[in-house]
Amino acid sequence: MNILIIGPSWVGDMMMSHSLYQQLKIQYPQCNIDVMAPNWCKPLLARMPEVRNAIEMPLGHGALALGTRYRLGKSLRHQYDMAIVLPNSLKSAFIPFFANIPLRRGWKGESRYLLLNDLRSNKKDYPMMVQRYVALAFEKNRVPEAATIPVLTPYLTVNQTQQAETLKTFEKQTALLADRPIIGFCPGAEFGPAKRWPHYHYAKLAEMLIERGYAIEIFGSPKDVEAGENIRNALPQAQQVFCLNLAGQTNLNQAVDLIANCTAVVSNDSGLMHIAAATQRPLIALYGPTSPTYTPPLSDKAVIIRLIEGDLIKVRKSKDSAEGYHQSLIDITPQKVIEKLDELLAKS
Repeated sequence: MNILIIGPSWVGDMMMSHSLYQQLKIQYPQCNIDVMAPNWCKPLLARMPEVRNAIEMPLGHGALALGTRYRLGKSLRHQYDMAIVLPNSLKSAFIPFFANIPLRRGWKGESRYLLLNDLRSNKKDYPMMVQRYVALAFEKNRVPEAATIPVLTPYLTVNQTQQAETLKTFEKQTALLADRPIIGFCPGAEFGPAKRWPHYHYAKLAEMLIERGYAIEIFGSPKDVEAGENIRNALPQAQQVFCLNLAGQTNLNQAVDLIANCTAVVSNDSGLMHIAAATQRPLIALYGPTSPTYTPPLSDKAVIIRLIEGDLIKVRKSKDSAEGYHQSLIDITPQKVIEKLDELLAKS
């Protein structure tokens, strides 16, 4: 059986989708799984052994482009027995439909009645996104309930030769860190500072860790360079040499290799948080207005810190501080984080 997955467009969602691919291999042991996703996803998919091919989705996140979708679907005809559509949008279901794939499976989403012929409508029975993904591995009348649905932990393979090459690429920058064990910081988050732990808290945590003999490596996209510099510049001058801001300097493959080299990681709720979980690094995950019930880090080496109750709070901008930080994240003290980190490292 050949299966086409229309994959998600976000790093964290892509990582959670790995649980689905693992379950498909259990349900259909001889299946081949191809994933259509944005080009940037390829480094992650290449590290998932269950995936045969990554097919580039050439269209941007909001583009309808029906003509392009038709041509792409037509090029995939007679190749697949089943398609699974993970995004909820109407447009994401067009390519499997145009490809004439016999079985087209997905959640009801955005009015896709004519495009999907195995349509699921009980999404609310599964409170976690990963459960919703895994449910699509099962035939419609055989889906386990949320309490018993198997969720296999996402993981990313790390090739030691490739990792050594990555470490060599950055050896001049990391030389001043000496042989100190590394704690990774992932201070960025999509949609701005409302989902971020304050930079001054990160800096205080870095100061305490450096005093204990650790070094800090900061990871993120080009958008996170400023957040990384704010952390580094808030450190005492003598300690700044032990804090390396790599945000915006790595590609995704390199980021995975470097995160996998860390002793532990401290992260906001972000895509890199899910990558750290998938590399099985001890992880402190800091949540504020987003919900760890819906998208937690899927690792038994992760500890979540959240001081408020309830589901997702839909906030893009916060007025709780001049910098735009949310009060629930401001209230998480560096002392609280280092205590949890100590406990986690002691177990590890």
